[in-house]
Amino acid sequence: MNSHFFAYISRMRFIQRWALMRNTAPENVQEHSHQVAVLAHALAVVRNERFGGQVDAGAVAVAALYHDASEILTGDMPTPIKYDNPAIHKAYKEVEKVAEDKLLRLLPPDMQPVYKQVLRPDAETEALVKAADKLSAYIKCVEELKAGNNEFRDAAMQTRAALEGYGLPEVAYFMETFLHSFSLTLDQLK
Repeated sequence: MNSHFFAYISRMRFIQRWALMRNTAPENVQEHSHQVAVLAHALAVVRNERFGGQVDAGAVAVAALYHDASEILTGDMPTPIKYDNPAIHKAYKEVEKVAEDKLLRLLPPDMQPVYKQVLRPDAETEALVKAADKLSAYIKCVEELKAGNNEFRDAAMQTRAALEGYGLPEVAYFMETFLHSFSLTLDQLK
């Protein structure tokens, strides 16, 4: 059996994010997924080391790497469209599930259960990945604002409010400890 799963996964680099906004630095889904994996891993480590959690940080990072895999087949739906209407959001979630099912069927049968857990992680892992995804979006807004792109001003305020609304101590810790650095220049990071 030939499998096209990983060839599809490699196409994440062709899907552009933030399509409705002017970007100073374009971002694709593969780049975004890497950053989300780094952030999700960090949130899991913070949960474990600072707040007594016992989540598998490696599993969280892997789930984050694949969190937008369905977009290979669906494309990236802009947030203002995806979340504006509950019916659209629900329908798009169903479309994402269909895309995930199609991706899973591309794998040899013995590998499908492993990747099903990656594409549909447990609730704790999913919560950390979602928080990391939102944190990545906020960092993108901060970096765009740093570059003078005010197109991201409202998105930054809304995204920060969403992050604060999660009520996750590891997110608050990350924002207090690490977030400021993303607004600095390379020379300021000394």
